[in-house]
Amino acid sequence: MEQRLADLSARREEALHAGSEAAVERQHNRGKMTARERIDYLLDEGSFHELDMLARHRAHGMGVENNRPYTDGVVTGFGTIEGRRVCIFGQDATVSGGSLGEVHGEKIHKLMDLATSIGVPVIGLNDGGGARVQEGVVGLHYYGGIFRRNVQASGVVPQISVILGSCAGGAVYSPAMTDFIFMVQGSSHMFITGPDVVKTVTGEDVTLEELGGAMSHATKSGVATFVSPDEKACLDDVRYLLSFLPSNNLEEAPHVATGDDPERSCPEILDLIPASPNQPYDMTKIITAVVDGGEYFEVHAHWAMSITCGFARLDGRVVGIVGNQPSVLAGVLDIDSSEKAARFVRTCDAFNIPLVTFVDVPGFMPGTDQEYGGIIRHGAKLLYAYCEATVPRIQIVVRKAYGGAYVVMNSKSIGADLAYAWPSAELAVMGPQGAVEIVYRRQLAEAADPAARRAELVEEYTERYANPYVAAERGYVDGVISPADTRQVLIRSLNMLASKREELPRRKHGNVPL
Repeated sequence: MEQRLADLSARREEALHAGSEAAVERQHNRGKMTARERIDYLLDEGSFHELDMLARHRAHGMGVENNRPYTDGVVTGFGTIEGRRVCIFGQDATVSGGSLGEVHGEKIHKLMDLATSIGVPVIGLNDGGGARVQEGVVGLHYYGGIFRRNVQASGVVPQISVILGSCAGGAVYSPAMTDFIFMVQGSSHMFITGPDVVKTVTGEDVTLEELGGAMSHATKSGVATFVSPDEKACLDDVRYLLSFLPSNNLEEAPHVATGDDPERSCPEILDLIPASPNQPYDMTKIITAVVDGGEYFEVHAHWAMSITCGFARLDGRVVGIVGNQPSVLAGVLDIDSSEKAARFVRTCDAFNIPLVTFVDVPGFMPGTDQEYGGIIRHGAKLLYAYCEATVPRIQIVVRKAYGGAYVVMNSKSIGADLAYAWPSAELAVMGPQGAVEIVYRRQLAEAADPAARRAELVEEYTERYANPYVAAERGYVDGVISPADTRQVLIRSLNMLASKREELPRRKHGNVPL
């Protein structure tokens, strides 16, 4: 037995140092941690339990028979974050470049199956060279198995992808199907084809960073959910995100005693809304004034910025917040902002997180580029997401709520449980200026002084329609409230809605307007 234990110890030591010293040094020289260092940093100290440490690839393929390192380029196992269980894998760039072959893929399959069966989040630290060329089609087969498991786990357990190196070709599709993607500035890259191929095929000269860097995907494509300046900050953000998420779709998100008085008034909000309805302001300032401790964790903060989405707490309860952002394009809904919000709404609904929507929307973005790009179809995604959501849903109409965009932004007509409006709210088919031009076209044409008459009619229309009281009389909003009371009203409403149960019609699945 002593000999066997000694042999076991030697094998474990070999597995722990499977990557060569030169490879580890190269990793560190790039400002990157190794797979094990990342896992140790992310998880609670001493909580990691490794699985399949001694796995290594079968002796077949082109020239790999005499090179069979333990772990096969991926470290897998389970541990805890803030005492909560997670399953995690970290591709090890110091072993076979972190490339995926048969055994590497099997290890990830096993881990994902375990996470789904026990109902815990699965975190993937991606830093690999894609499919292992020497194993041919085998790697592609195991990528397919990962993709299928991503779909099976979707909406069941949170799936988080952390891109810590280059992720290219088919390898990008697993992260793309997970719930959240983290990237690091300067060292994370995602692309279907690299700069060289792009130049050969299209003649376009583009750098690696421009093509697939963190900020490119955070600002242009919307692929990156979060961007961090370095790896440690990135892993810190992963821990913070998990504090807002339940372990699975059958649980509630963690309740935290924040110490913020649920009856606290927010008089500072009164100074945030400009006197003129056409002046911009920052919606995130209103959100942070209302939520516990001013903590608002924004999702896709750099993309589709005319809408803001993120997680916060109200009286310790996690909520998902969606709000039009008047400081960017007047808060208009366009293709990207509709997709961004729709994705967020569906994520919150999948994981039992109530939704609070702050509305200040002048309409959908006009223009041929939007129409040709499919604004009708993409805007319908947000409409579909809200209509399908069964979690508690509350609407706060802050200012403009015009036309179809008002309906889409979680109105009572599409199933909001409760809707409130501030006195500054304007619920109408369109703004006063546009309405007067249409309704009173003949009067304006016949007026001796069209400009003066237009001003009179705009004032009259504003007084009669651009306010929340017609909607309140009809019951389209459940109450007109003081902005200072918003926090109190939201918390009381969420407490009342906590026992909400709603079942959708029996069906295989709906047909989202993709």
